Amino acid sequence: MSLFEKFEITGKTTGPHLLITGGVHGDEYEGIEAVRRLMKEMDPAELGGTLTLIPIVNLSAHLLDARCGEDHLDLARTCPGRIDGTTTEQVAAELTWQIQKADLYIDLHTGGKAMQLHPLVGYQLVSDKTVLEKQRRMARAFGLPIIWGTCGDLDGRSLSVARDAGVPAVYAEYLGGENCSPEGVEAYVSGCRNIMAEFRMLPHETPRFFEAEWEIEDERPNSGHLQIHHPCPQDGVFQPGLRLGQEVKEGDELGRVGNVVVSAENGGRVICLHLVGEVKTGECLGVILEKS
Repeated sequence: MSLFEKFEITGKTTGPHLLITGGVHGDEYEGIEAVRRLMKEMDPAELGGTLTLIPIVNLSAHLLDARCGEDHLDLARTCPGRIDGTTTEQVAAELTWQIQKADLYIDLHTGGKAMQLHPLVGYQLVSDKTVLEKQRRMARAFGLPIIWGTCGDLDGRSLSVARDAGVPAVYAEYLGGENCSPEGVEAYVSGCRNIMAEFRMLPHETPRFFEAEWEIEDERPNSGHLQIHHPCPQDGVFQPGLRLGQEVKEGDELGRVGNVVVSAENGGRVICLHLVGEVKTGECLGVILEKS
């Protein structure tokens, strides 16, 4: 029995097989709603190829309205999983199989309830140049203001499964928090459709060209690993001193935990901030993207 609902639409003409997923983390709402929108909007008569839509990959976490499910494992660190493992490991194994069958993959995320992320689309800097160039095309077609190519060695993720299978893949981030942003849902639907147009899956639509505000490729180890940046120095309440999207210099005040000032480790643009006031030692308080 499948661990998540999957909807497959077969077009009237030939084309790629695109997989789009939401809800890899259970408290990330915009991706879930965007995939549901696509389920309603897509007309097989207008489609070339095959479209597989999974609105909620991590149902266990979604039912808890939390990042992780009942076994407390992070699905985005558990791939490729095990079919005889815990709930999250089984979901990871089934997701892995779906990714391996695809020709293209889009994974829709947000910062969840704890974090807020500047709208961006990213990909791993894989060694296969043909795959990498398709990922760049996908990212540019998605139409978000930041494009971020990151270290290709991060494992456990949906994109690392795609990397190992030779499947061109991108992920997207759009805000986060307790609410579901209508702008985020719209941006995700538009971005997915434009990638489909770019790869001739919507032959009657002309793909739109977008120029990102920042387009960065960073091959350094752990680039893209958000959780290791600006670790919280102590348990307490985080008071941000910067705004999402703000450009800052190294040493600027990122915020405070109690009376302890947390300074920016580098200059650049703030792309991630912790939302929840209460924080624990070691938790990420923010991420500043350096412009190369």
